[in-house]
Amino acid sequence: MAAIGDKIKAYDWSAITGGAVPDVSLHGQPEDESKTTVLWDGEWEVTYVTFRDMGAAFMVALMGIYFLVVAQFGSFRVPLVVLSPVPLTFIGIMIGHWLFGAPFSATSMIGFIALAGIIVRNSILLVDFIRHQHEPGQPLRKTLLMAGAIRFKPILLTAVAAMIGAVVILFDPIFQGLAISLLFGLLSSTLLTVLVIPAIYIVMKDDGKLLDEKSNIPL
Repeated sequence: MAAIGDKIKAYDWSAITGGAVPDVSLHGQPEDESKTTVLWDGEWEVTYVTFRDMGAAFMVALMGIYFLVVAQFGSFRVPLVVLSPVPLTFIGIMIGHWLFGAPFSATSMIGFIALAGIIVRNSILLVDFIRHQHEPGQPLRKTLLMAGAIRFKPILLTAVAAMIGAVVILFDPIFQGLAISLLFGLLSSTLLTVLVIPAIYIVMKDDGKLLDEKSNIPL
């Protein structure tokens, strides 16, 4: 579509329209019927409307999750930490679509939206542990290491269970995008969540205390 748009602009329209270059419209009906317009319709129109509506729904879902976490933790900053791993799913999603040579379809977007809830749950497991286990005088870094060591198993089990379910529809011609998003998005975000959440905590609330040789982290 972009290539055709470039060719339309580069074409010599002097003999046809008197030099007026036709407009290229990506959505909606032309507003000026007196001017020639190339309108992309059909499948592109469906794709545009689908991504527009789901993108709006995703933003509403994120706002709902944000205020739900605010009510739980009583803080406006903690939900930002909890939601920070959500964009990390895109790393795995893009790599997965590239490996399978699959386009990012509407079902891929649905998978990305579904991942937000799963990833937020993993983040809450870590954040809740950190807030409850951190004691006055104890190095924050020790608490963060404990959170990663103790909470990693339930986080991993949750991700693996969802990934196994996604494998079943991985080669389905319609829902392949959904499966790729769930499978590779979970893989990347799960591995990165246990690193990103503690790193953000260090940036936000580092107390400067280092671990001593007697610090024991249960594994």
